Amino acid sequence: MTSIQPGVGNTVTSATTTSSGSTASAGSGSGVNTQTIAGNFQTFLTLLTTQLKNQDPTNPLDTNQFTQQLVQFAQVEQQLKSNEQLSTLVSLQQTAQSTQALSFVGENVTVNSNTAQLAKGSTTWTMSSPKPSTATVNISNSSGQLVYSGTMTLQAGTNTFKWNGQGNDSTQWPDGTYTMAVTATDTSGQSVGVSTLVTGVVNSVDLTKNPPVLSVNGQNFTVNQIQGVSRSSL
Repeated sequence: MTSIQPGVGNTVTSATTTSSGSTASAGSGSGVNTQTIAGNFQTFLTLLTTQLKNQDPTNPLDTNQFTQQLVQFAQVEQQLKSNEQLSTLVSLQQTAQSTQALSFVGENVTVNSNTAQLAKGSTTWTMSSPKPSTATVNISNSSGQLVYSGTMTLQAGTNTFKWNGQGNDSTQWPDGTYTMAVTATDTSGQSVGVSTLVTGVVNSVDLTKNPPVLSVNGQNFTVNQIQGVSRSSL
């Protein structure tokens, strides 16, 4: 049996050391879970009781310190339980995100992007302007080559630009990925910020990412970047 030195300070230190050693023994011999404080809580109480029984009668232990230890130990146990519950909630949230992302596969979604997919000689960009302006539109292919340039008048709010795939020299460009660049000015010549949106089909979802990533027109987007959803035609 471990001897207990007189004095409150030495006794507390001995209790802590003994708790660590006895815990491992209890865990291997009685099946107590030594990986969590919850599994060792009863062992800790037994150690404290044993130490109280073996205290020096001429120098009794300070029970207030033992009470404080118990309170602190219980608080740590409670925090571990809270962490376990939080981990469960995070896992459930990730599962919900994956389920939500999978539901978009095959659907038409609208996202903030300047890249669209030309299919069967047609594609559309949506431009949002805060006020009336005149815009210069430049369209480039996936290699960065300029294939079309033109101007158009934008109204305040949503404007649609539909492109038939023809260049300025009437060349019909093949289906593929094309990027639009827009510069706009108002009637006083001041620059106007214009945002572009495109609609495309969600081809796939990468569930290994957190949050999951949706592939639209060769670009990746998260669910919270989707501006709108419409049912794709069968």
